[in-house]
Amino acid sequence: MGGSCSRPVPGPLPAPPAGQTPLLHPAVAFLIPEPARMGPLRPSPGRGGQGLSMPPLLLALLLLLLAPSPGHTTQVVYKVLEEQPPNTLIGSLAADYGLPDVGHLYKLEVGAPYLRVDGKTGDIFTTETSIDREGLRECQNQFPGEPCILEFEVSITDLVQNGSPRLLEGQIEVQDINDNTPNFASPVITLTIPENTNIGSLFSIPVASDRDAGPNGVASYELQAGPEAHDLFGLQVAEDQDGKQPQLIVMGNLDRERQDSYDLTIKVQDGGNPPRASSALLRVTVTDTNDNAPKFERPSYEAELSENSPIGHSVIQVKANDSDQGANAEIDYMFHQAPEVVRRLLRLDRNTGLITVQGPVDREDLSTLRFSVLAKDRGTNPKSARAQVVVTVKDMNDNAPTIEIRGIGLVTHQDGMANISEDVSEETAVALVQVSDRDEGENAAVTCVVAGDVPFQLRQASETGSDSKKKYFLQTTSPLDYEKVKDYTIEIVAVDSGNPPLSSTNSLKVQVVDINDNAPVFTQSVTEVSFLENNKPGEVVAEVTASDADSGSNAELVYSLEPEPAAKGLFTISPQTGEIRVKTSLDREQRENYELKVVAADRGSPSLQGTATVLINVLDYNDNDPKFMLSGYNFSVMENMPALSPVGMVTVIDGDKGENARIQLTVEQDNGDFVIQNGTGTILSSLSFDREQQSTYTFQLKAVDGGVPPRSAYVGVTINVLDENDNAPFITAPSNTSHRLLTPQTRLGETVSQVTAEDIDSGVNAELTYSIAGGNPYGLFQIGSHSGAITLEKEIERRHHGLHRLVVKVSDRGKPPRYGTALVHLYVNETLTNRTLLENLLGHSLDTPLDIDIAGDPEYERSKQRGNILFGVVAGVVAVALLIALAVLVRYCRQREAKSGYQAGKKETKDLYAPKPSSKASKGNKSKGKKSKSPKPVKPVEDEDEAGLQKSLKFNLMSDAPGDSPRIHLPLNYPPGSPDLGRHYRSNSPLPSIQLQPQSPSASKKHQVVQDLPPANTFVGTGDTTSTGSEQYSDYSYRTNPPKYPSKQVGQPLQLSMPQPPPHPYQGAIWTEVWE
Repeated sequence: MGGSCSRPVPGPLPAPPAGQTPLLHPAVAFLIPEPARMGPLRPSPGRGGQGLSMPPLLLALLLLLLAPSPGHTTQVVYKVLEEQPPNTLIGSLAADYGLPDVGHLYKLEVGAPYLRVDGKTGDIFTTETSIDREGLRECQNQFPGEPCILEFEVSITDLVQNGSPRLLEGQIEVQDINDNTPNFASPVITLTIPENTNIGSLFSIPVASDRDAGPNGVASYELQAGPEAHDLFGLQVAEDQDGKQPQLIVMGNLDRERQDSYDLTIKVQDGGNPPRASSALLRVTVTDTNDNAPKFERPSYEAELSENSPIGHSVIQVKANDSDQGANAEIDYMFHQAPEVVRRLLRLDRNTGLITVQGPVDREDLSTLRFSVLAKDRGTNPKSARAQVVVTVKDMNDNAPTIEIRGIGLVTHQDGMANISEDVSEETAVALVQVSDRDEGENAAVTCVVAGDVPFQLRQASETGSDSKKKYFLQTTSPLDYEKVKDYTIEIVAVDSGNPPLSSTNSLKVQVVDINDNAPVFTQSVTEVSFLENNKPGEVVAEVTASDADSGSNAELVYSLEPEPAAKGLFTISPQTGEIRVKTSLDREQRENYELKVVAADRGSPSLQGTATVLINVLDYNDNDPKFMLSGYNFSVMENMPALSPVGMVTVIDGDKGENARIQLTVEQDNGDFVIQNGTGTILSSLSFDREQQSTYTFQLKAVDGGVPPRSAYVGVTINVLDENDNAPFITAPSNTSHRLLTPQTRLGETVSQVTAEDIDSGVNAELTYSIAGGNPYGLFQIGSHSGAITLEKEIERRHHGLHRLVVKVSDRGKPPRYGTALVHLYVNETLTNRTLLENLLGHSLDTPLDIDIAGDPEYERSKQRGNILFGVVAGVVAVALLIALAVLVRYCRQREAKSGYQAGKKETKDLYAPKPSSKASKGNKSKGKKSKSPKPVKPVEDEDEAGLQKSLKFNLMSDAPGDSPRIHLPLNYPPGSPDLGRHYRSNSPLPSIQLQPQSPSASKKHQVVQDLPPANTFVGTGDTTSTGSEQYSDYSYRTNPPKYPSKQVGQPLQLSMPQPPPHPYQGAIWTEVWE
């Protein structure tokens, strides 16, 4: 490509500021103020195919405006491809600068051996030395995307006007061509993959490198596999901070016993046109399993390294961990894709990962070291991890400024002597002085001056220079007279801003005359000393020393003090030696630091001064005892706190410092009950407090400081244990199994029982209140809330007879409150003749839940309920009887109407109103006559507990035929006073006796007949012949009452057993029930 390019197109420049217009060649931008525009510029044929066509007057005016002042510099930028053949035109300074081709002398100052300049036209050409972008020092160690710049300088001298030369600085951006083929580090790349690797796993392949940059660098990778590996492996290219990273993808199951290695081909290609490519053999070895890869603690590491660091200096240590064990967890560290310069300057410990210096590091050669570290375990199938390391070389001021003096324009230099005519005018440039410093930052900020009293001065030649590289014109300040002074020795001094600063000089036979231009300089600008308190007056505190670069009286120094107001009068200094002494004894507790300003003045005229600061730190002496903030401590804690709970905190101070103020606290008379935490002063209990056992604890604390000898102090501590409501009231009387007889004659307000209780807590936690929580549904009793005395509040009635169980709740007033429960049994009766019954009642009470009331005779309320039911039954029977009577009356009336319609003289039949008996009824009557027997009366049975008398009668519910209605068979031997039901129906019915058939509506309903019963309160009901009356203990209302009428089929024997109710107003009534 080099021979085909005769002249590269200059690259674009930054856009001009608003209001200014670039002219001429696009690669060279000159800025013209907006008012200078005279009209549109038209390109015309000229040198290099470019030019300007404008009116002569406008051209002259434009040249006048563009004519730079002496020393004016202009920045020019060109772009050229690397590896161009010799004599290739890069740019024309005359055409691009807009000056004529004649009358000017162009001279290349900087840019050899790659460039040459035509002295007349200013054309820049390549030379026999080819411009290789990859070989240029300026383009080494560049970051991706940074341009490669080759700088040059050309001086332009107007031969017509014989004026001062102008310096033209330019840059050539060397553009990359695809002249390098990407290559792998080795022609054979080996990867080890475990045989049980999951499908989709990725394995990094070492990347290829290409010395070209940008699109000419590595662009793509391609994997070529044979038939046996085509379905097992694939390629994936990932992009990270290091560029494109090829990764091998496992696409199938690997079996080492089946095949333990595969040979693949990986091809790399760059993005040039035409592209370049190379390939390497990728050998995949299938090994056994190593499950975990090493993992770096950080994905990237950054470190700073001072240049000129000694050999063996530690830079940074990388650390990776492996979760495996044995050899699989042993990690080796190695450089990965590290440039040769990194391997030459740094050493990586294979076992520890420590990176140290092994060669001289010079920031001026290399400012940043960027590389990767690979951590690989030692397993059969080693796994690896990679971390990036960036080491920034920190600049040290190890390079003095360099001063280069060379000729400029028509003035030539030979053997350090410049030949110049004496008739030159003022401000004539006799040399170009370039001052540079290879350091950076403040270390490279250079100050350049002309030493001595000579009629020469420096004027900056370029506005585009940096602090580390400046160019000056050395020019005259007054007319030169050879007769007066034949020669001058001009000395130029350059000093950088480092600490300490470095300087350099270059001269043209200059005689140095000393002036007092150097102020005294202390060896240390800040001196810090430590001084023990309680000193003796007159002791030496510190000594300062200053120096002066001048000589003679200009270097004779006198020391003096300018102390701060607080230190005034405490210190003195020797004017000759700089020795500082203290005049009194110092006390650190009053003031710990002193700051003194020391002034060193020379004896020059005028006198120059230098200052330094002396910081005096007063050290502590153990002269103060520890001190508790209080003379004694009293703490109150709640009882029942868990062990090792804080009970209080003490504060102790010490006026000293450091170890002298480090205080150790201990418990004196230590019995193990308490411990104290050093550092916080928190007292902890080793036990759980119980106020009822011990309410106060007293001990001493001892504080000892860490001085030598130590000092100590004591303080007393009292712990008061506060009460907690942790004890419930205890019932002392009465016992839950005890009882008391209460006769019906007991007067209202009389105390019938006394409940006493006690609580071992104190305060409100021991104040008790009494209340009845249950067993008092009638409100018979009341208890004193504070006394516990139970009194009778209502008169005792018959229903109140029996056992009363009062549930008494005794509560304290703690928060939350606690309570105890007592059972008070009161037996309401005239006497205690039946103790067995009472004991059974008490036993039943103890087995009955407390939410169920036991109060009086429960049969009383039950009998009231039965009375209400009986009343409803009687009312129903009366209503049924009225309906039957009404039906009989209606029928009677109809029969009379029918009878009145017969003929006179006819004989009426007697059985006109009698129903015809059916055959089934007659059969039923026969069977009834045979099977019916009068039931025997049941003998009364007396209970041992004298609870009452209960009698029962037996009767049979019989059916003569399957379709007949059941009939009632009353006993033959009725008790005295029992009525004859048959006689009752016959005597009270206005109609003839009518036998009700099963089909009759009245016969299908239940008939209830209520008559007076004898005083024995006999219950008559259906039942079988074995049914007997019984009287037994009742569970009162605490058990669910059994159903009164069990579900039985018609005709089956049914036995009913009812508890003996107390006497009530319905005594003597019989309840007869009939079922269909």
